[in-house]
Amino acid sequence: MDNIFKDIPEAIDTELLELLVESDRVRIERIVSSGQKSPASGWYDQEQNEWVMVLQGAAILTFDDGTARNLTAGDFINIKAHQKHKVSWTNPNIKTIWLTVHY
Repeated sequence: MDNIFKDIPEAIDTELLELLVESDRVRIERIVSSGQKSPASGWYDQEQNEWVMVLQGAAILTFDDGTARNLTAGDFINIKAHQKHKVSWTNPNIKTIWLTVHY
């Protein structure tokens, strides 16, 4: 892939995660959502920090302390390692394209 907006399927039933670059210390991914969200129970609790940017669409991230962050195109957030979070909502009418950097 040579363009972040290329090769996106027309219809997706499950969230699409693609590894773009990986080394011993960094992993960069493209995620495409279309109405998908995290399961109602459980949280992401990652070993690495994660920098997340929404390139297109919209989403809501919720944290285990009860706070939520609305993200639209151009918004980014840095999630520290072990900061429990989940995706509460993604726009079902337009694909949400995420760029994530785990470091």
